[in-house]
Amino acid sequence: MTRDRRLPFPVLVTALLLSFLTASLVLLLRSGAHGTGFLGGYAGAWAVFAAAALVLRRVPRRHVVPLVLAGAVAVTAAGLVAAPRTSTDSYRYAWDGRVQAAGVSPYDHAPADPALGGLRDDWLFPGPEECGRDGSGLAPLGDGRCTRINRPAVHTIYPPVAEGWFLLVHVLSPEDSRHKGLQVASALLALAVTGLLLGVLRRRGDPRRAALWAWCPAVPVEAVDNAHVDVLAVLLSVGALALVARRRHVTGGVLLGLAVAAKLLPAVLLPGALSGLRRPRAVAAVTLAAAATVALAYLPYVLLSDGSVLGYLSGYAQEEGYDDAGAGGRYALLRLVLPDAWALPAAVLGIVAVSAAVWWRGDPGRPWSGALSTIGTAFLLLTPGYSWYALLLIALVALDGRWEWLGVALAGAVAYLAGPVTGIAGPTAAYGAAGALVCAVWWARRRSTGRSTGPRGGRAGRAEVAEGSPAPYLA
Repeated sequence: MTRDRRLPFPVLVTALLLSFLTASLVLLLRSGAHGTGFLGGYAGAWAVFAAAALVLRRVPRRHVVPLVLAGAVAVTAAGLVAAPRTSTDSYRYAWDGRVQAAGVSPYDHAPADPALGGLRDDWLFPGPEECGRDGSGLAPLGDGRCTRINRPAVHTIYPPVAEGWFLLVHVLSPEDSRHKGLQVASALLALAVTGLLLGVLRRRGDPRRAALWAWCPAVPVEAVDNAHVDVLAVLLSVGALALVARRRHVTGGVLLGLAVAAKLLPAVLLPGALSGLRRPRAVAAVTLAAAATVALAYLPYVLLSDGSVLGYLSGYAQEEGYDDAGAGGRYALLRLVLPDAWALPAAVLGIVAVSAAVWWRGDPGRPWSGALSTIGTAFLLLTPGYSWYALLLIALVALDGRWEWLGVALAGAVAYLAGPVTGIAGPTAAYGAAGALVCAVWWARRRSTGRSTGPRGGRAGRAEVAEGSPAPYLA
């Protein structure tokens, strides 16, 4: 009897959907769409992604890892087909790398500073003929030239590990590679995250969940095309939580500190990393290792810089309205029911309460579960206006399996791409829908199991997700 070597039908359907997803992303990134036009195509890509993830549930386990990897390569590569489409942050990265290679601290001079005029080239600092073009999006410098770098009059905001990454990419990139060096490096980081997720989930869950990161349209758009440094923080954060889950508290704390020193946002993951840890020695191992790593990462720049290594951080917080709820679209959901002046204290109180619950009731074997609850809650309370922040949340969804939190990532894209057109109404509606989805799925799971899944911590969490068993995945 001959063995049937034909691929199962779900494998073929999934491959077809991945091909369609890749093609749609390539067309979207190479199109001239902006704002809400880009958002429409992006939402369509998310719909195809959801369909592929659903069909993957029917794929036999022996085909899952090869299919996830093949899809990851194709989807990630789609982000390399165009220059940055929806963000100019990577131009600042390229500039910071060039400045450091010249022996200058990136914290000492803004890009517009004439003291660094000798480092300017026509790519980042075009001449007057290009500056005058309508719709170029270039920032004027006041001397007839302009720059692709946003906020050229302010100092860099990026932490030291990010700055080290910019320098490394600059040194390794070929001459005149422009944006491609950062995009290719970010694509490699994104694929490394996929590999790490598969490694963790093959031991402690369902490897199908890795597709929630590997095939998500946010990865080629935000992590690769826009080359956001958040993907470096994601890789370090996933590694940190995986090590903490294996009780390697010191090394996990070191990686978490590196993640914080890459993008600051992973500091919100600390309560998750401490999930269920009651012994002071274990708590201290994680927290002190993380804090010491951040301090040591900053130390060389503190010694080499004349200015503050915090750069534009405080100015950014004010610009984005985090210190004044009435100034922008932050705290949009809280402002529906509270006065503007109460929004910030209420957000802090909510994040602290969830963090305390995660730390006290969380499962130390699944720190990513509590971390997802904490960062997801923070996003719903703060309603950030930048879509790439959610890359970290997407990776945690892949680890944990609570797919409903992906709605928060899509809401961030609505806030960023449609917010300038709709005003605060668009982000409020998007984050409101995402929060409603999270609550509805949580309630449905609670009714079906007879107990709260919450951050799936404590005894209930351990009973619901035994080691090696799949967590709820698109269920």
